[in-house]
Amino acid sequence: MSTKYPSIAARLSKKLVSMNRWSKFVLMLATDFVAMPFCFLFAMVLRLGDLKLALDYEVTPYLVVGALTIIVFAASGLYKAVIRFIDRHLLTLTGIGLGLAVVAAYSIMFLLNDQILPRSALVIYWFIAFSYVVGSRIMVRTFLRSNAGGQRQQKNIIAIYGAGEAGAQLAQALRASEKYRAVCFFDDKLSLQNQNVAGLRVFHTSRLAEITQQLGIRLIVLAIPSASTKRRRQVMHQIHEAGLETKTVQTLFELADDKISAQSIREIKIEDLLGRTPVPPRLDLFAKCVRGKSVLVTGAGGSIGSELCRQIIAQTPTHLHLLDHSEFALYSIKQELQSRLSATSIHAHLGSVCDARLVEHIMQIHRIDTVYHAAAYKHVPLVEANMAEGIRNNVVGTQTVAAAAKKFEVQTCVLISTDKAVRPTNIMGASKRIAELIFQAAAKSDSKTTFCMVRFGNVLGSSGSVVPLFKRQIELGGPITITHPDVVRYFMLIPEAAQLVIQAGAMAKGGEVFVLDMGEPIKIVDLARTMIDMAGLQEKDEQTPNGDIEIRYVGLRPGEKLYEELLIEDKASPSEHPRIMCTTEYSLAPEILNKLIEQLLQACNSNDHEGIKAIMQKIVREYLPRQSDHTEDNVYSRSSNPHSVQTKLFEPVSALLSLPK
Repeated sequence: MSTKYPSIAARLSKKLVSMNRWSKFVLMLATDFVAMPFCFLFAMVLRLGDLKLALDYEVTPYLVVGALTIIVFAASGLYKAVIRFIDRHLLTLTGIGLGLAVVAAYSIMFLLNDQILPRSALVIYWFIAFSYVVGSRIMVRTFLRSNAGGQRQQKNIIAIYGAGEAGAQLAQALRASEKYRAVCFFDDKLSLQNQNVAGLRVFHTSRLAEITQQLGIRLIVLAIPSASTKRRRQVMHQIHEAGLETKTVQTLFELADDKISAQSIREIKIEDLLGRTPVPPRLDLFAKCVRGKSVLVTGAGGSIGSELCRQIIAQTPTHLHLLDHSEFALYSIKQELQSRLSATSIHAHLGSVCDARLVEHIMQIHRIDTVYHAAAYKHVPLVEANMAEGIRNNVVGTQTVAAAAKKFEVQTCVLISTDKAVRPTNIMGASKRIAELIFQAAAKSDSKTTFCMVRFGNVLGSSGSVVPLFKRQIELGGPITITHPDVVRYFMLIPEAAQLVIQAGAMAKGGEVFVLDMGEPIKIVDLARTMIDMAGLQEKDEQTPNGDIEIRYVGLRPGEKLYEELLIEDKASPSEHPRIMCTTEYSLAPEILNKLIEQLLQACNSNDHEGIKAIMQKIVREYLPRQSDHTEDNVYSRSSNPHSVQTKLFEPVSALLSLPK
C-alpha cells in the first residue's frame, strides 16, 4: 500500500494542476459551499452548547451565511488565485472580507427573522471560517508542491549562503519554484548555527564541504546582496574550493523593489567581484539638469551614452534627443527606451557630431537645455593606427558641440572624458585632453552655458573592454593575452559611472574637471585569473602544466600605458558628493587653442603622422608618445610622487583579485 501511495498522489496532483481554470473554480466553489454552512453550524454549537438548539434555527441562516461568505471570497479574489502560489496578502484580504460578511449576515438575519441569531456565534464563525480557509488552502498547496513534478533532479538541490532577510525571502520564494529546491542555509554567524530559518536548518560555513556532500548539494546561491565585493570574492573562492557551482541573488543595486524571487537568482558576473557597493544618487543633483528639461546625448548608442539615456529617462525629462552615427546602435537604444512607456518624448538623430549644421539644428529647433557629449572614438590601438579620423571625431566633434551649445545658450554642457587624457602616451588620450581644453576655453568665454568635464577610467562591460575579450578567449580554450604583467587599470560599473556623470554636471559652476573616485586600480593579470577561476578552470603555467587556460604576455600595444592616472596636477578638492572630486587644471587661451587646432587639422588632412604628434605636443604639453618600454618606465617614474594627492587617493594594489591556487 505504501509503495502505491506516492504514485497515486502524484497522479492526483498532476490531474488537479492540469484542470482548466473554470473546472478549478467550480471545484473550489462547490467545496466551500458545502463547508461554510457547516462552519457556521459548528460556531452555533459552540455558542449554544447543544446541536439540537442550533438546528432549531432551521437551514436558512446557515445557507445565507455560507452564500454571503462565498460572495465575499469571490470579491476578494480568492477563487482567482493559484493555490500553489497563494500568499499572505491574499489571506489578509480574505480575513477582512470575512469580517464584512459577518456584519452583512447579522444585518440580513435581523431583517428576515425576529429570532435574532446570537451575535457572539457570528464572531466565533469568523475564527472557524478563517481557520478553514487558511488550513484547507495550505494543505492543498503543500500536497500539490510536494507531489507535482515528482522527484527533483540532484542538480536542482541547492543551499543558500546567508541566513539573513534576503536568504529567508529566497527560501520562501523557492517553495514555489519548479527549478530549485533549497535544503539548508550556510552562514558564518555562530549564533545562527543549528537554528531554523524559514523552515531550513542553518549550518556554519566551516561545514560547507561536509554538509554539501552529505545532502548531494551541487549549487550554492549567495543571498548576501549588501556584501562588499571583497567579501563576495572570499565566499566565491571558498565555495569553488569545495567543488561547487555558485550563483547569486541580485544586488541591492538591482533589487530596486526589494523583492526577491526565484527569478532573482542569476549567474555571478565579473562585475560582482570588481564593482563597489554603490552610493545611492543624491536625488536633488540627479534630477537638477534632467527633470522637465530637453536633453541631448551624443554618442547615445555607445556603452556610456546608452546608460546615460537609461538613467536620464528615469528622471522624466520632457524630451530626450539621441545622436549617433551608427544606425544599428541608435535604433537599438531608441527601441529600448520606448519600451519603458515613459512620458518622455524620444527623438533619434542619425549623424555625426562633426556635422555642425545637424548639431546646430537639433539645439536650435528643439531648444536643448542640457547636453551630455559622450561621442568619441576610444579604442587606443585603432585610433593610433587611424590618427586623422580619430582626431577629427574627438576634437572637431567636441568643437562643434561646444560652439553650438554656446550659440544657442544651452544651460549645461558636460563632456565625458577619460583617464587616458592624463599625461597621454597615445593619440586617443591626447585627443580627449584637447577636447577638455576646448570645453575649458568655452567656459572662459562670455557664455550663458555652463561647461564642465567628467573624467573617469574603464567601465566594466563596455565595448572594447578586456572582460568580454577574456571571456571569449576562455570559451575558446585560451590563451588569455595580456600586454604586460604589471598593467593595472581603474574599473567602474557602467550604471554608477552614468549616475555620477549626471550628478557631477549638476554641481558645475563652469570650467571644472570632475574626477570620479574609481576606487582601487586592478591588476589585469589578476582580473584574468579571477575569470579563469569563475569558469571553474585552472591556470596553466610552470607549476600546473596540466591546467586549462594559459596566460600569455604579448607586449604593450602602441600608445598603451602601464598605469592610468586621473589627475594632471597634484591637487583636487572634495565636492558635494563623496565619490566626486573637483579640480581646475591648466588651460589655453581660446585664440591660441583655435590656431593650434587649425594646424593640427591641416596635418590630419595631409595624414602627416609625425606632424600630428608634434602639433599635439604643442597643445598638450604633457603628451609624450611612447617610443619604447624604457620610455614607458620614465613616464611613470616622473609621475609617481608618493606625496601627491593622486597617489594618496588611488594607491594601486598589486593583488586585489588574486585568489590562492
